[in-house]
Amino acid sequence: MFRIPICVFALLTWTSATLIFAADSQPKPAGYKTATDITYRTSDDASISEKCRLDVYYPENAKDAPAIVWFHGGGLTAGKREIPASLKKNGVIVVGVDYRLSPDVTVNDCIDDAAASVAWTFNNIEQYGGSRDKIFVSGHSAGGYLTSMIGLDKKWLAAHQVDADDIAGLIPFSGHTITHFTARKEQGIGGKQPVIDALAPLFHVRNDCPPLLLITGDRELEMLGRYEENAYMWRMMQVVGHPQTTLYELDGFDHGQMGKPAFPLLLRFVNSIAKK
Repeated sequence: MFRIPICVFALLTWTSATLIFAADSQPKPAGYKTATDITYRTSDDASISEKCRLDVYYPENAKDAPAIVWFHGGGLTAGKREIPASLKKNGVIVVGVDYRLSPDVTVNDCIDDAAASVAWTFNNIEQYGGSRDKIFVSGHSAGGYLTSMIGLDKKWLAAHQVDADDIAGLIPFSGHTITHFTARKEQGIGGKQPVIDALAPLFHVRNDCPPLLLITGDRELEMLGRYEENAYMWRMMQVVGHPQTTLYELDGFDHGQMGKPAFPLLLRFVNSIAKK
């Protein structure tokens, strides 16, 4: 099933998404390398030394290549860094990030780690053939939430001497736009009680943030209204006059399944902006 109610809304099947990206494919470099277990922030705190690490997957002989900082999912309580297979051998650099997890730390700490890893990328990506002007941020579920928080609430990256508006684009996969359920749990609020406070991307809607690509699974199969949250984010970005927010709903795919068909959309988005 494929439908476009308005120009920026679409329900895409895996087949249609694949065909769209195939038309935009670029020549791929021949070889790739991975630099592993890099510390992106230092501290006397043992948990920071242990968890705040990342891997960099990059094309050999790259020059001014786009880079995608990727945050794993897991509800901010689980998961580990990864280089998604669907992003490999596509001419992009991928920075897979680990961050500290609740309940050992608070959600604020998770967001701060995410911001520190993006700051590290701005400061170091040229060593791997990347460009500071082509740094994108993405992630699935909890990773999508972290993407939106550090891209919309400028204080997180400002604390690491980076302007969030220097990010080339934000691509959250099925991320909360209301306050994350783990943050609500910290406040004694149930997972089915919606809250929009300073820990909600929706709280920080603004018209001058980086280009924003919102992708979710099927509204009937997603977690706890995740599509509707993102649809409201899309609407409010239109209300404030943001020039480049797009929302895709992937028909037939649930929260866990939506990543595979979403990656071609991410790559098309990255390539379209990087070419400029």
